[in-house]
Amino acid sequence: MRILKGAEVAAEIRTKILEELKELDHTPTLATVRIGEQGDDIAYERNAAKRMTSYSLKTKHYVYPADITNEEFLEAIRALNNDPEIDGILLLRPFPKQIDHESVMYTIAPRKDLDGISPMNMARVFCWDDRGFAPAVVEAVVRILKHYGVELSGKTATIVGRSEVVGRPLCMLLLKENCTVTMCHTKTRDLPTACRTADILVSCAGARKLIDRSCIKPGAVVIDVGFNVDGEGNLCGDVDFESIRDVAEAATPVPGGVGGATTAILAEHLVKAAKTCFSENYCVK
Repeated sequence: MRILKGAEVAAEIRTKILEELKELDHTPTLATVRIGEQGDDIAYERNAAKRMTSYSLKTKHYVYPADITNEEFLEAIRALNNDPEIDGILLLRPFPKQIDHESVMYTIAPRKDLDGISPMNMARVFCWDDRGFAPAVVEAVVRILKHYGVELSGKTATIVGRSEVVGRPLCMLLLKENCTVTMCHTKTRDLPTACRTADILVSCAGARKLIDRSCIKPGAVVIDVGFNVDGEGNLCGDVDFESIRDVAEAATPVPGGVGGATTAILAEHLVKAAKTCFSENYCVK
């Protein structure tokens, strides 16, 4: 079984970004926005900053107390929207219960929304309009498949998970590549049978070892977007990696797979935001 690692994709993106930076008269700057001290958020923030530094990009961190009010948080986002020194914004989620997710979606400026949560960027993804930003993890999945020469056009792809963050936008990007897409979820009856039709199987359900050899069509390519912790405190995905080794043709590991490419895509989005001046009817202040 081939192991599809995100590091190769990240290296390819780094080379491209360093060339593009020669055309800019300033260094693109990312604002990471975090509420509270959640360990997962801090780890992702740290990894994103490390990636930006390695690509000669800048990061500014904005950390707000766990009890910040919804209006205070929205005002902080508006300030970043209007800050000329900030080219892109990464909001670390999930938010505390007092924060209204929908109001945040409508407040962040689409031109700076690098992870594709604003309604405008979501609409662009569903319309196959490249001017918007898709969620970085979703774009990482497609980029890995292309990097390793996996044929997409005409192939059957099954996505396990239907979230607005991964499952639904990924469906749109795979359709754009001429895949025939099936979406499965927690209410899907006989999940293994539904999965075994797939040439390309993507799991983004967030359920440890949900996918094993019974779900895999011989020769399928398996992309694991799951991010879980096992009983021993180790990171793992949705896929029982060892059980599929002699069935799948290729698969991404966790860690080291999709996650390794996601922050690289985020950096690519940052440079795109810095280079591109969207039309006034696209931007929302």
